[in-house]
Amino acid sequence: MISRCLIAVVLVLLAFGAESCTSLPAQPGAEGVRPDNVTDFSVLYKQNCSGCHGADGWGGAAYPLADPVYLAIVDDATLRKVTAEGIPGSLMPAFARSAGGMLTDQQVDAIVQGLRQHWARPDALAGAPPSYAGAAPGDAQRGAQVYGTFCASCHGPEGKGGAKGSSIVDGSYLGLASNQELRTVVICGRPDLNAPDWRNDVPGRAMTEQEISDVVAWLVSQRPQFPGQPYPGDAAGGSR
Repeated sequence: MISRCLIAVVLVLLAFGAESCTSLPAQPGAEGVRPDNVTDFSVLYKQNCSGCHGADGWGGAAYPLADPVYLAIVDDATLRKVTAEGIPGSLMPAFARSAGGMLTDQQVDAIVQGLRQHWARPDALAGAPPSYAGAAPGDAQRGAQVYGTFCASCHGPEGKGGAKGSSIVDGSYLGLASNQELRTVVICGRPDLNAPDWRNDVPGRAMTEQEISDVVAWLVSQRPQFPGQPYPGDAAGGSR
């Protein structure tokens, strides 16, 4: 009797074990997909980009990638380089494995192509837009005058904020924004924040290529050597 009961218990355990094995998660190469084989733009964007740029390329802390004006001024090589290598001195990290990230070159390409397919519009701009990187260096002194013409009505006479816009000379902001990001915002605005692009700061008067470079040079000149310092209370020996 004991032998029969023991055999029955063993058979039940074996059956349970066999069922458990069949319910294990799929292994790479079987029913599952290895992470480095994922090339679907929606998946890659959600996992790597949406946290900063918004779920639909809009509404995040970083620049909206769904802006067709931005996609009209930046070429694929630049998008690929920024995605792969990040932007030094900013919060944009590198995503390519060759630069210390997690994505393959094929996945970086899938993101760049997906941005174009989902959000680019061939008719976003009429005529030749300003160059993305700038053809000539700007002059900060001239840029102060350009700022007064195109920007002061929203951001205040010194850039410290006004009725329609926040401070754009805040040390922490300038410490986090690269020179190129400042230029991008001057050209494209921030449509998600109702900030106009270079064509609409002054009705009927678009900024020229040189004026854009000059006002960016002025903004860069406002960047403190040590952004975020000193902390309040430090001069009096206060704690942080």
